[in-house]
Amino acid sequence: MAGIEKLSPASGPVETRPPEDEIEGDEEDEELDETLAERLWGLTEMFPDGVRSATGVTLDCSLSLTKKLYSFTRSALWIGTTSFMILVLPVVFETERLQLEQQQLQQQRQILLGPNTGMSGGMPGMMAPAPGKM
Repeated sequence: MAGIEKLSPASGPVETRPPEDEIEGDEEDEELDETLAERLWGLTEMFPDGVRSATGVTLDCSLSLTKKLYSFTRSALWIGTTSFMILVLPVVFETERLQLEQQQLQQQRQILLGPNTGMSGGMPGMMAPAPGKM
C-alpha cells in the first residue's frame, strides 16, 4: 500500500530522468563511436584462426582471379575489335561500294534505254522477244 501512495498525484512531484543530452557519462558514449569497418573487424575475433585465415586466402584468390579476368577481357576485347576493323570492315565497305556501282549502272541503263530495260533483265542492245513468237 505504501507503494501506491508513493505514485499517487497527491504525493507531490515525482523525480524524472533527465533528457538524453543531460545524462552524465555521455562523453564515454562519444568515445565508443566506431566505423562499420572497425565493428566488422572486431566481429572477426569470434571466429577461430583457421576460419579467418581460410577466408583471407579465399578473398585474396578471388581478388587475384578477378584482376586476371579483367585484364584478359580487356586484351581479348582489344584484339577482337582491332581484328574486326582490319579484316572485316574493308570487305563490308567494298561490298557496299560494288552494290552502289551496280545500282548506278542499272539507273544509267534505265535512263538511256528506257524504263522497261531495268525490269526485263535483258542485255543492253538486245531486243526482248516478241510477245506472240516463241
